[in-house]
Amino acid sequence: MLNTVIADRFTLLAQLMELHGEDPFRIKTYTNVAYTIEKLPTEVTEMTDADLFGVKGIGASTGKKIRELLATGSMGALEDVLQKTPPGLLKLLQVKGLGAKKVAVIWHELGIESLPELEYACNENRLVTLKGFGAKTQSAILESINFLIQSEGFWLYAEAKQLSDELIEALKTQFPYELWQPTGAVRRQEDTLAQLDILTTCSLSLLHAHYAKMEGYTLVEGQGCLLVAQPQYPKVNIISVSKEIYYRQWFVTTCTDDFLASFTAKYKLPDAIDAEEDIFKANGIDYIPAAMRNGVFFAFELNDKPLPKLIEVADIKGVIHSHSTWSDGSHTLLEMAEGAKKRGLQYLVITDHSQTAVYANGLKLERVAEQHAEIERLNRQLAPFKILKGIESDILVDGNLDYTPEVLQTFDVVIASVHSGFKMDEERATQRLITAIANPYTTILGHPTGRILLGRAGYPINHKAIIDACAIHNVVIEINANPHRLDLDWTWVTYAMQKGVLLSINPDAHHINGIDDIKWGVAAAQKAGLTAACNLSSFTLEELEVYLAKRRF
Repeated sequence: MLNTVIADRFTLLAQLMELHGEDPFRIKTYTNVAYTIEKLPTEVTEMTDADLFGVKGIGASTGKKIRELLATGSMGALEDVLQKTPPGLLKLLQVKGLGAKKVAVIWHELGIESLPELEYACNENRLVTLKGFGAKTQSAILESINFLIQSEGFWLYAEAKQLSDELIEALKTQFPYELWQPTGAVRRQEDTLAQLDILTTCSLSLLHAHYAKMEGYTLVEGQGCLLVAQPQYPKVNIISVSKEIYYRQWFVTTCTDDFLASFTAKYKLPDAIDAEEDIFKANGIDYIPAAMRNGVFFAFELNDKPLPKLIEVADIKGVIHSHSTWSDGSHTLLEMAEGAKKRGLQYLVITDHSQTAVYANGLKLERVAEQHAEIERLNRQLAPFKILKGIESDILVDGNLDYTPEVLQTFDVVIASVHSGFKMDEERATQRLITAIANPYTTILGHPTGRILLGRAGYPINHKAIIDACAIHNVVIEINANPHRLDLDWTWVTYAMQKGVLLSINPDAHHINGIDDIKWGVAAAQKAGLTAACNLSSFTLEELEVYLAKRRF
């Protein structure tokens, strides 16, 4: 179980206790525990009891709750409060702009206990009369409800991939003589997905008997498959086929419907094969990676040209976009550098937040000079590994960056990002970014839409206009590898490559283990056919320094 999942459970516990007006001290304790767990540099599953209980803010009581959650998948304290909470209120707590206190008001004052009821109340203008609400709040809530409805039942790829891997390992242990493989959306490395698909040769009768013995599962048997549902986990669709057609069906179940239709219209699907690769050999074509088996693939118009070699994690040579304790990171500059060096990387571009980001302890002018002095000291110590001087400079509402040119020119890399003022229409939001792109000191456009997957829609922008502007001004576009962002969306990466715009897979790491998020950015980029040559963070240190020197004014 990922730290993010554990943190979510404690956050929910705190929210529900607040909803019921319980002890504020305990509520604050569980809220702090959730924050602490989310910021841990190590997964709780890898920690001993001594390590876990030694973390500041995690005492014996909360530590036992964490271990209970890991051992059983549930937490007694949370289950108790869930029992007395109308189920529909859980959805209300997910609505952006509604905390537990406001949900309690809506519940007690209007008797609303479900998302459809809340949506109806907003449409009927009933929230504006409540204390602490108003027309703007009601409008924002209605917008959030619409986004939530569209996202309902979906999971982040990073979470789903780990759960899928764990489940398959457990099933392999239970049924070691059967074949087991992930398929469907998780194998295609989709950013978000509604269910896990698993292909097996195990019979449905054995699977049904296996899950029927376990509490908390809902089973629905269909044509050749078993749908397994468990509260607070993705649904699992287990597809059972014979060994004779296993690899053929692995291909079929991996593809999207439009990809499969396009593929079978042009190529044949042989039945008797010993590996999935045999399908491609039989048709005399290159193997198409699972990540690219979507309708977008055929836009490549290969015309018998070989497929490009997709970027891999091993192609990443350095960390671009990282934070330290100079701003809102969890580790010191030295620790971040050593973490990157330990992973075999050649450099770290430190890009702490800029002065406008007061909430993130952004760097005022005097602190910029102090950090640069530390970087120079550390580079003498760490050579040949190198820390490059960077900044994540806030894009202001008018598109300007929040430092003067005199300050900006002291950085090796400037990532220009929006962190506030999201409520713009497409024209204003696009012009804001184009102004920032045109700034001669902007090296990289950071997380271009500001989206948080399953949490916040990105602000509306004209992607083609933004990419075209980056091509004109020689600005790199970030693929933010944080699994909650994956922004730039992979569907625009192909167009960027066609326009000659460099991409950069960046982890936006706020702690050492955040560096490993690079793999999620690579997974997303593979779907678009990104190659190492088109990715800035695949440049060696020498290549990067040459590139940066050429674009300096």
